[in-house]
Amino acid sequence: MKELGELVHLFVSAFLFHFAAYMIIPATTDITMEALCPGQDACSLAIYLTGFQQAATGFGAIIVTPLVGNLSDKYGRKTLLMLPTTITVLPLAILAYNQTREFIYAYYAVKMVAGMFADGCMQCLSLAYVADRVCERRRASAFAMLLGVSTAGFVCGTLLARLLPVSSTFQVATVAAMATATYVRLFLEESNPCLARDDEEINKPLCSTSSSSSSDGESLPRLTVLRKRPSLSEMINLLTSSSTLSRAAVIAFFHSLGENGLHTALLYYLKARFHFSKDQFADLLLIIGIVGTFSQLTLMPFLAPKIDEEKLLTVGLLASCAHVFLYSIAWSYWVPYLAASFVMLSIFVNSCIRSIVSKKVGSTEQGMAQGCITGVSSFASVICPLIFTPLTAWFLSDNAPFNFKGFSIMCAGFATLTALVASVTILTGELTAYEGSTPADEEQNSGPILFSPRNRDDEIK
Repeated sequence: MKELGELVHLFVSAFLFHFAAYMIIPATTDITMEALCPGQDACSLAIYLTGFQQAATGFGAIIVTPLVGNLSDKYGRKTLLMLPTTITVLPLAILAYNQTREFIYAYYAVKMVAGMFADGCMQCLSLAYVADRVCERRRASAFAMLLGVSTAGFVCGTLLARLLPVSSTFQVATVAAMATATYVRLFLEESNPCLARDDEEINKPLCSTSSSSSSDGESLPRLTVLRKRPSLSEMINLLTSSSTLSRAAVIAFFHSLGENGLHTALLYYLKARFHFSKDQFADLLLIIGIVGTFSQLTLMPFLAPKIDEEKLLTVGLLASCAHVFLYSIAWSYWVPYLAASFVMLSIFVNSCIRSIVSKKVGSTEQGMAQGCITGVSSFASVICPLIFTPLTAWFLSDNAPFNFKGFSIMCAGFATLTALVASVTILTGELTAYEGSTPADEEQNSGPILFSPRNRDDEIK
């Protein structure tokens, strides 16, 4: 409870941030199509514009997120959290002022740049902040609670969007985004592992009595990564320093590819297939948000101490596959609502991946490690529009090769299925390592890995 008490201000900040960011989603699809293709249920221009913005944002996030995460290891989480919370205000303010065709284009242009600093960095820095404050054995539950609070912000924002007129939705979202930046600046405490602990403390994982040691049994000094910008080779070394980290990166990539593919196509698919409007979009998002919030705040903290993250990850990906495939073959307007219920288990995936990665690195590498995983996910979001945007536009048009409007969503399901197969390999790998290890091996490997084990001697020098 003491650890959770230290995270209250972070939880409030995350709630307000996602409240503002997700409030506009149900209305954005409607106003974009109304401005670009008035009176139509399908609009290729809107699909391509959204896809281009998503790809450009993801490409920038690949570079920006690991950099910001690494800088937070040196300068502190709060200092860097001011960046995404402040820059989010700009695109919202544009649509709060006007929603005509010219302002729609301006919104997507500014959103493209702002998203590079906001979308991935907020999650990366928040997770690193939690890792600084919570001990390793309770980190999975704390991550789940953070994501649950974020989902609660998503639910409240969507519910309010359901009640507000479109013109007021963007104004309220802008005020909420400004309140987020103000709250972070005034109330959130700084968290900096490099300044808060001396070298001896940094050498050990938080709340753990084990320490990293060399192969000959001598204790190695903890490496503090204070570079202004991590190189590509350093990020690759970090992700390949452990087979578990490598597999976690593969899972993050394919899961993100499937999720982004679903999000790229879903709203336009539902509008073309069942003539959904803003209110139906909001209802669907509310179901997803409420179920996800309940799962993250109650079910995940209950299961995490009793079941390994690797097993929960496999369960979550199995539910995610069912979730996506059911959308693709929806035969009636109520089927998407049924598919949304699978979020109760599929929401486990992100928390489990982040917890697995967090346990494999030291306290001064949390920002960079989480940033690298977010960068991998951002790379998937770059590739996703190149694949799913033309595929969605093609199968929703009159020139589709066959009548299957959900074909692009089914392809996204196959990407999620690939992540599921990879999660089974990480689970079997952990079980094999556990069965083949001796007590001495377990004691020696109990600490977190150093920054670049393959170049450990060079790094120490």
